[in-house]
Amino acid sequence: MNEYTFVMCMKRMVHPRYLFLTALPVKGWAQILKAMYALKNKVQLIGNLGNAPEVKNTEGGKKLVRFSVATNESYRNANGERVKQTQWHNVIAWGTVADVVEKYLVKGSEIALEGKLIYRNYTDKEGQKKYVTEIQMNEMLMLGSKQSV
Repeated sequence: MNEYTFVMCMKRMVHPRYLFLTALPVKGWAQILKAMYALKNKVQLIGNLGNAPEVKNTEGGKKLVRFSVATNESYRNANGERVKQTQWHNVIAWGTVADVVEKYLVKGSEIALEGKLIYRNYTDKEGQKKYVTEIQMNEMLMLGSKQSV
């Protein structure tokens, strides 16, 4: 490795919908590992709320908000037809982020969110083990017009 090694890094510039790749100079493996650690278990999505946020207050006084987000992708298939795919994501938020979600977001609101993947399991009333994957949101940016919020 020479004095400066270039690492490709994804960075959103100009507009959150457009992704640009930039090369960042780094010195040594310590900086490379630090940069990679920052990307560990990180989720970024832009989508629309599929339902109104469901608010719960825990016994300890913490606020939990749960909602779903739909992300859309489109592409052309082999026949040249445009195909649209929707993916649904379960999202949770705690504390002050939950307060903002409760106050400002409604079904259909467009948001950009950042968080981490959480895997958990539980046993339902019939005794079957259920597995859940959620995104624990820690940052959010409200997109779209003020009329939709």
